[in-house]
Amino acid sequence: MAFLGISGMQYSASMFADARIVLAEDSNVFTSMVSKRLKELFNIDVEICRSFEELQLCYDKSTHPITLAVSNINLPGAENGEALEYLVDLSIPTIVFTGTFQDGMRDKLMAKDIVDYILKDNVFAVDLLAEAICRFLTNHRHHVLIVDDSPTARALLSSRLKRYNFRVSTAENGAKALETLKANRDIGLMVTDYNMPDIDGFELTRRIRASIGSHELRIIGVSSSSNRLLSARFLKAGGNDFMLRPFIDEEFYCRVNQNLDTLLQIQQMHKQRAVA
Repeated sequence: MAFLGISGMQYSASMFADARIVLAEDSNVFTSMVSKRLKELFNIDVEICRSFEELQLCYDKSTHPITLAVSNINLPGAENGEALEYLVDLSIPTIVFTGTFQDGMRDKLMAKDIVDYILKDNVFAVDLLAEAICRFLTNHRHHVLIVDDSPTARALLSSRLKRYNFRVSTAENGAKALETLKANRDIGLMVTDYNMPDIDGFELTRRIRASIGSHELRIIGVSSSSNRLLSARFLKAGGNDFMLRPFIDEEFYCRVNQNLDTLLQIQQMHKQRAVA
């Protein structure tokens, strides 16, 4: 069954048969809505845990690893967020599904390296959750290249993308990036810094565009510069998007998703034309 997400991206549920999804939620309304929607869209039977004790038993009694957990912040027996801490400590990828979002809550959640958070504050909440789950389960199909001469910046972006379940390669300079692209033709997105010592982001993009078009590789430029004209120069060099540092995780993930969605849509159009 095809699923048209809130973002406009179409998904297929055919590859989710082995996914083990655990829902830690005590609300009968939301457990019913979420489990029904995921079964309908992806044919996934969600394991429901209505208390902290049930969540612990769910983990302890099965040898099959949990693919993804969806958890409320507070559960019976874990009224101070212990359930979320438990999942994070076990390195289980977790999406927080919560109706509580006070000042400072967002920073605390992101500091725990969760996959994402969805607020129960609108009629689209369950569909937004379904899309977040679907993205996580399919992101491993995408190979992303990070290019930056700063080890710290490379590690930060790499960890962000791996948190979202992407496959990630890194390159410390433009020359290495060109080698990596040549050896890995499945790379669909490159995130490159502008200011690098050997080949800057503009020149790297120009060289890549001489042989690889936007229908094969999307390119996002990033920079810490205050020069707002960099975005225009980068786009004219063949880039597809540009972000100024510092940027927040949600914005970065959104831009990555938008570019990969566009890439998939272009590739699907090419396949349809070839068949026709």
